[in-house]
Amino acid sequence: MPDNNETINGETRTFGIIGNPVHHSLSPEMHNAAFRALNLNCIYVPLPTTNIREAVAGVRSLGFRGISVTIPYKQDVMPLVDHIDSVAEQIGAVNTLLIKKEPNREDPVLYGSNTDWVGANRALSEQLELQGSRILLVGAGGAARALGFGFRQAGAEVVVTNRTVEKGKQLADHLGGHFVDLNDLDQIQGDALVNATSVGMIPDSAEIPVNPGVLRNFSVVMDVVYAPVETRLLREAAEAGCAVVDGLSMLLYQGVAQFELWTGREAPVDIMRDVVYNHLKAKSSH
Repeated sequence: MPDNNETINGETRTFGIIGNPVHHSLSPEMHNAAFRALNLNCIYVPLPTTNIREAVAGVRSLGFRGISVTIPYKQDVMPLVDHIDSVAEQIGAVNTLLIKKEPNREDPVLYGSNTDWVGANRALSEQLELQGSRILLVGAGGAARALGFGFRQAGAEVVVTNRTVEKGKQLADHLGGHFVDLNDLDQIQGDALVNATSVGMIPDSAEIPVNPGVLRNFSVVMDVVYAPVETRLLREAAEAGCAVVDGLSMLLYQGVAQFELWTGREAPVDIMRDVVYNHLKAKSSH
């Protein structure tokens, strides 16, 4: 957002988040705090929509510079994008649009990428050397697919478990890993267990995606759920002696990757981190 001494004007670059719903998103606060910190004449706004095709046409024609894409449009947006990077193509989901004016093109060009896996890799790598590690991935949905590809990119072996066996086996095949049934997890040992499901999210925060007894087989446990910040999975993992990585870390670092892609500047990570943590702390105290 522009500096306090400035106003939004004809030079202000506009960014936003497209999804349904987006009212709960922490991205506007996080990115606007980063723009202010670097004194950039930019603003980031929520853009709720029920029509992704019209929304993309709108941001293209209105001169937006970058867009975050969230649920439920990460796959639906792909046919509407001009260029998609290879990892996002493999994942089958786009969560970031970079919009650029190019010579000899009347309309701006849309570049699609996926920073979810970048965020997860960076968050987990603070506790673990990913290269050569063995990671148990819980889940087989869109988030699990993105994280699994990211971990494979970093040189990790990925083992998949999932409630729906067929879906879990399909993802394991895609990742070149293998599948293990949820009932057989006590036979699996690894460096990290990563929950890529919504199990344990408010209001069902008493739930846990795996039997707590298996957590002792891993040195690090990571959860993509960030409401609550300390899920039951992470609480049980800490009690079992594991290092833990909460879902806010992934949210933060995927946003950092977006910010740096859009601006070409190094993101003020500490400021972005404080914003998301303070927001959730204030919310949980009400």
